[in-house]
Amino acid sequence: MRRPQGRRRRRRRRVSGRGGGQRERRRIAQGLALLGTVLVLVLFGGVGGASAHAALTGTDPQDGSVLKTAPTEVTLSFSESIGLLDDSFRVLDPDNRRVHTGDPGHAGDRSDTARVTLPKGLGTGTFTVAWRVVSADSHPISGAFTFSIGKPSATAPPVPVNPSGNTVAGTLYDAARYLAYGGLALLIGAATFVLVCGFPGPVRRLLLTGWWILGGSTVALLLLRGPYERGSGPADAFDPSVLNETLTSRPGLALLARLVLLAAAVFCPVREQARGRLVLALGGLLTVSLAVTWAVAEHASAGIQVPVAMVSSVLHLLSMAVWLGGLAALLTALYRSAEPLPAAVVNRFSRLALASVTVLVVTGVYQSWRGLGSWDALTSTSYGRLLVAKLVAVLVLLAGAGASRRWTGRLMLAAEEARTAAAVPVEERVPQTVGASAAPTDVRVGRADGPSDGGPSDGGPSDGGAPDDGAPDPDHEPSDKASGTASDEADRYRRALRRSVLVEVVVGIVVLVITTLLTGTQPGRAATEAAAASATAAAGETTASTTTIPFDVGTKGGHGKVQIELTPSRVGENSVQAVIYGPDGGFATVPELRLTFTLESQQIGPIDAELTDKGGYWAADGVTLPVAGTWTMKATVRTTDIDQVTVSKTVKIG
Repeated sequence: MRRPQGRRRRRRRRVSGRGGGQRERRRIAQGLALLGTVLVLVLFGGVGGASAHAALTGTDPQDGSVLKTAPTEVTLSFSESIGLLDDSFRVLDPDNRRVHTGDPGHAGDRSDTARVTLPKGLGTGTFTVAWRVVSADSHPISGAFTFSIGKPSATAPPVPVNPSGNTVAGTLYDAARYLAYGGLALLIGAATFVLVCGFPGPVRRLLLTGWWILGGSTVALLLLRGPYERGSGPADAFDPSVLNETLTSRPGLALLARLVLLAAAVFCPVREQARGRLVLALGGLLTVSLAVTWAVAEHASAGIQVPVAMVSSVLHLLSMAVWLGGLAALLTALYRSAEPLPAAVVNRFSRLALASVTVLVVTGVYQSWRGLGSWDALTSTSYGRLLVAKLVAVLVLLAGAGASRRWTGRLMLAAEEARTAAAVPVEERVPQTVGASAAPTDVRVGRADGPSDGGPSDGGPSDGGAPDDGAPDPDHEPSDKASGTASDEADRYRRALRRSVLVEVVVGIVVLVITTLLTGTQPGRAATEAAAASATAAAGETTASTTTIPFDVGTKGGHGKVQIELTPSRVGENSVQAVIYGPDGGFATVPELRLTFTLESQQIGPIDAELTDKGGYWAADGVTLPVAGTWTMKATVRTTDIDQVTVSKTVKIG
């Protein structure tokens, strides 16, 4: 019996489809590998130290100040409440030896301050204070400054350039945070896909993967929390004293609670058959509790409107996990399922994703307003620039989601047409014997799934009819053709849906990376407040000095004055700008101008400013004045090849 030509064509299409699917999977695997490489480079190569929520707003003594008598304590002020470590302060004397200080504490029971007492008999010279505290949102911050007693040291000890400590522990901690966010998204998204959409299949393996990733990263975060706060090396992760202090801190307790919740999640059945109210309520409670362990240790726990911010943070995190984790589950089901994914499952997830996006938009707008504080912070702060990048990525993600929804609608329509075509009755000729009753000789009987009772069976001869020779029945051809066309359309829409969901997953990973960066970056509102506080504190200080020195070389028209501006006129690097005025008070040019600084009381100098002619004025950058005091500034003005004069004036460097 010959196989019908149509079946051979369908088989060739299936074989070709399998080959095309394999090629498509290889391309997807290569693309995901490339994306993973880029993400590794971003995580370990392009991410520097994250700024925290709190910012230093003032010090007492002030940075660079010269005191007549030794202070009894050092006090720091911050924009938000902070936590203290056993080693929050390190004070170094002029010989770079550590000074024995008291235990760190808060000034006047104010949680936004840090204070340490100093011993008596400090002596004179320049002292260095290196500090490190933990912001209320669990991120450590550090810095250093100097002050002098009596008079500055001739050679001041170097101020630490990067007092943030060991960067290896911080890098490992940041990597564990990225993995924790990814594991949470996989765990919650896959569980929601199974329980709400009703399609376990290969998604259960994804759920277990998310559980293991989240559990392993949480253990790593718990061990690395101590070295991360102290700025020490990863070896301190197993120090009993460091680990004990971590377990009693608020971030440590949150991580412990997360581990307990993950252990409890093992006993929560995630199966399509176990979709009762009790299981859903228990799963919802565990899910919300997991999200709370993030909110209590991030930006929502500090700042303004903390209760509202906590609720918004939990909802934002859950909606992100349901959407992005659900996309990963949908992509897995589309590519790894042994049978085509039912269109009803895709439609359920489409509605769920729409609800998640709505929650994301509402909570995201609130958190953006709370974190930024002003429109200028969008471009003037790192937090604002990251937020703009996230907004662009989310818009791309929404575009991909819109395409997926369109393909989902077409897939549902094609599936409905396929069911309708399969259920349409097919008319069949029933032959009548000669001499029968006067019924019509050409009677058609509706048949949907096979021959009617008493009718001929497929492949055998009918009563009074010719045997079947294997040729296709023309009466079946229209129904088969309609069903095949609807099935082909459904397959085409399903392939398009796979591609659009893959794009969503890739962009979703980028959104997840930016979100993790945002949680470790100082919000724009805090950065603006810190800058304003610093500007207010420095309002009464001299930021630049302008000195005018008359000169006269003793020739006709050889007199005038030189105006010198020194910025910021403080210890350290300064910039110099000098302008020559002629006899008529207008700008004048001279062939040479030299400028030196000397501190005679400390026998320092002369330090040559090495001025450069800028075409109308003279300037120099990087003029280092190492200590505070009254310096003598000498200017040598040469008006001709043989006429020059040196004049001087004092300038105070604070």
